[in-house]
Amino acid sequence: MDNEISTQPHGMEDVEIQEWLESLDSVLESSGPEVAAEILERLRAHATINGIDLPFSANTPYANTIPVRLQPLFPGDQELERRIKSLIRWNALAMVVRANRVEHNIGGHISTYASAATLYEVGFNHFFRARSDEFEGDTVYFQGHASPGIYARAFLEGRLSAQKLENFRRELKPGGGLSSYPHPWLMPDFWEFPTVSMGLSPLMAIYQARYNRYLEDRGMKPATDAKVWAFLGDGETDEPESLGAITLASREKLDNLIFVINCNLQRLDGPVRGNGQIIQELESAFRGARWNVIKVLWGSEWDPIFERDTEGLLVKRMGELADGEYQKLVVSSGAYVREHFFGSDPRLLQLVEPMSDESLRRLRLGGHDPRKVYAAYKAAVEHKGSPTVILARTIKGYGLGEAGEGKNVTHQQKKLNEDELREFRSRFGIPLNDEDCIEVPFYRPAEDSVEIQYLRARRESLGGYVPKRSIRAKPLAADHDELFKEFLEGSEGREVSTTMAFVGMLRKMLKDPEIGKLIVPIVPDEARTFGMESLFRTAGIYSSVGQKYEPVDVNTLLYYKEAKDGQILEEGITEAGSMASFIAAGTAYATHGINTIPFFIYYSMFGFQRIADFIWAAADMRTRGFMLGGTAGRTTLSGEGLQHQDGNSHVLALPVPNNKAYDPAFAYEIAVIIQDGIRRMYKEGENIFYYITVMNEPYAMPSMPGDVKEGILRGMYRFRPATNPKSKLHAQLFGSGAILNETLRAQEILETKYGVAADVWSVTSYKELYFDGIETERLNRLHPDQKSRVPYVTQCLGDAPGVLVAASDYLKTLPNMISKWMPRRLASLGTDGFGRSEGRAALRDFFEVDARFITLATLHELFVDGKIERCVLDKAIKDLGINPDKPNPVIS
Repeated sequence: MDNEISTQPHGMEDVEIQEWLESLDSVLESSGPEVAAEILERLRAHATINGIDLPFSANTPYANTIPVRLQPLFPGDQELERRIKSLIRWNALAMVVRANRVEHNIGGHISTYASAATLYEVGFNHFFRARSDEFEGDTVYFQGHASPGIYARAFLEGRLSAQKLENFRRELKPGGGLSSYPHPWLMPDFWEFPTVSMGLSPLMAIYQARYNRYLEDRGMKPATDAKVWAFLGDGETDEPESLGAITLASREKLDNLIFVINCNLQRLDGPVRGNGQIIQELESAFRGARWNVIKVLWGSEWDPIFERDTEGLLVKRMGELADGEYQKLVVSSGAYVREHFFGSDPRLLQLVEPMSDESLRRLRLGGHDPRKVYAAYKAAVEHKGSPTVILARTIKGYGLGEAGEGKNVTHQQKKLNEDELREFRSRFGIPLNDEDCIEVPFYRPAEDSVEIQYLRARRESLGGYVPKRSIRAKPLAADHDELFKEFLEGSEGREVSTTMAFVGMLRKMLKDPEIGKLIVPIVPDEARTFGMESLFRTAGIYSSVGQKYEPVDVNTLLYYKEAKDGQILEEGITEAGSMASFIAAGTAYATHGINTIPFFIYYSMFGFQRIADFIWAAADMRTRGFMLGGTAGRTTLSGEGLQHQDGNSHVLALPVPNNKAYDPAFAYEIAVIIQDGIRRMYKEGENIFYYITVMNEPYAMPSMPGDVKEGILRGMYRFRPATNPKSKLHAQLFGSGAILNETLRAQEILETKYGVAADVWSVTSYKELYFDGIETERLNRLHPDQKSRVPYVTQCLGDAPGVLVAASDYLKTLPNMISKWMPRRLASLGTDGFGRSEGRAALRDFFEVDARFITLATLHELFVDGKIERCVLDKAIKDLGINPDKPNPVIS
């Protein structure tokens, strides 16, 4: 393994090695570690120059990073903190056990907090600073499965009642309960960040730390030493998001960021790396990414053994074992540890000869030793120039004994028998007798007890309680009518895309005296695709170091301009990272008390389809802002083909309850939606966020036809009535986004060639119409004594005659889901199937959503209703140039 001590080269005597080691010791003593490190680095460089091939290793020995001689004194009352921690352990266990006694298999997790209790308690007692009016506070991403321990501490603090704990995972009970995991949507005054969808919190923490610096560099908040802490499990690091952005953290020198990885060597089903060493693997990854790595592997009881080991045999032995072997040692007797760990070498056996088997079994790991953890945390908060990761070795299910300590089943452990409860009680000194113990009561000392007084005093010294979520941002004042006015007036015949219309609005918003500084444009390396390069010079691209080079296009008007106070977050090719920035900006109203307004624009295909889990987390966190799906729709993006053409996103947006999804066709529609969104989110304080699709197809933008704002926002309005209302044949045509223009062309064809009077409706949001429909049904069902309400769709079409035909650039299910509230049968055209590398006209023919197919669908509905003869339909197919035997796009 990388950290094994290699055998000495042939012909080299031990005394020569010893002389080198003594020389290094002398330098350490006289000049310190910095000088010693410089000498070693120069030796390595000198060796390389002279042709010596030194194998690369990003690993250090399998030992604590901080030696005993550099370990600071523990500042608190360690015995009192141990007692408090034990009470929290008990209440966390009681919460889960009691819940599962009342309701079988309600679930819950004991083992994660059991392994991480010391990691959290040292933080709570000495490091996690609360938010206040004077200080922004530290940001802490708690490991989701450890939530029972966080609740149990809040119970001792007096912040949560026993009834709340009693109703853990049963939130709908009288008096309320506690959510299974950290969910700000469910507990908006307590949790700040949802973390149990594993892998998300590490990436969100990195971008949160970077966003904190962004706000400082732009002068929007004072620079502070506030830290972002992220607690995660070693198994969680297998998620690509966990380690996917660690080079960003080091590149940006985010020394305000601290990862604490709870390395209990186990995931849900078994070892994280049964045949390897996850700690060494993670150290290599983080050191390679230039993080400051601190390993906390062995507790204080190991220190005398290390001191007796003058030959380095113990560290060598530690580096030889795979994690599967370490897991076996945890569940085995002291005699087994003596034989199988120390027994590999007689000299190792000598080191522990004075120790009993029981003392060997109880040798603590570093993550369970407050002194070792405190030393690591103190070193982390004082480190400058790079982020820090702490790799803390623990035991999963620590303290559960035979019930599951260190065993593969421990993650699922939810119940303990009477003997196991008594053993846990005794091990942690919980003041309960045998009879009371088996009832698993919650235990809280008296208000004036030394435990409660100490716990509160520690939190008061750190500014208050965490976690705690509060909204400190003041509402915006203006409604910004003047800002958006020009976009209601149309483009006067000039062809522009809705993307360019949005960029025009963005440009104006950036100049607005109230909201200009609050706008945060976010783009994943597609700004030029979306025509945003004009913003490079005016707003600047954020860089924590400014621009140290002269860009190749410096002599052009729209050159690539980076600046320390730049406003645009150009994230590179990472939708996940961009979404993490969107979340940081969209929750700044709570995290920092600043109403930043993010506009995240991206290829629409790579949003809900690719980063839906982050979008769901954003919803949970009550994120506010605008997501712009650019080059949207299955048929508007010429040439790109299957991977890029989006016919799905508006369907995929449906499950997110507080997301408002719109597919506008015209600039004035976008203006109305954005203006109203800013009002609702940043003036009224609604916990919603927006998804707006914008296209790259240019066409003339009309002026707003009267007062249709309500219709735009509610989801539909009549855009162009029929010009011949007295015709015998009638139709109602529904169009969205770029396909609305095809619907308008179909209206002309139907009128001029077939005598059909068709009204055209702009459907800006099928989701809004759907939610209105189901909410109306619910109210009518629950209140039969009241006058029945009518869905908005039904109201709109109450006096609208004729057949109903809808066409969109998305799946047919989108319009179909509102058909039940329409007065008659609905024919839906959509883009089900894979995309193609083609131009717009060919794509719309292929997916059967162009004006010809809308016309045909209308005539077919009239034929079905007996309004026209079959011969009219047959002739129309021929006249429109439609091939009735063309391939079915759904399966082609």
